[in-house]
Amino acid sequence: MALKPTDRLPIGELARRTGIAVSAIRYYEEQGLIAPDRNAGGQRRFLRSDIRRLSFVLIAQQFGFTLPQIREVLDKLPNGRTPNKADWTSIGETFRVELDRKIETLTELRKRLDKCVGCGCLSLTDCTLYNPEDRAGKKGTGPRYLMGDKPEGP
Repeated sequence: MALKPTDRLPIGELARRTGIAVSAIRYYEEQGLIAPDRNAGGQRRFLRSDIRRLSFVLIAQQFGFTLPQIREVLDKLPNGRTPNKADWTSIGETFRVELDRKIETLTELRKRLDKCVGCGCLSLTDCTLYNPEDRAGKKGTGPRYLMGDKPEGP
């Protein structure tokens, strides 16, 4: 028997529809990404819109977003109403800014893969980011130039 749009989904049906393990759905609930109701017997019942929410979680994780970042975005969605196109457009714009930043960082990293990464080592004499007197190290730890610091002049 097909479920009516007003019916709530049991956790097993939500797992089947999303391809997410029941244990993972419970974890996402603990993390505040979804909020099921409980029936008289205490069993979880999910909105159909939770299918979209969980699908979004999976996609966002593939893009490298953390669960706290995802929760922050999902918290802006209305509870009890299926997110509409405007809701998802707003989320897309929010994530687009962060994705553009990540793409820019990865593009710079790809350009420099065969060159010095600005780690502060003094052993390379032929490097487009030559680091005399460990100038990069004075700016802090890690690959300073990849992290956005600019090399100083000679």
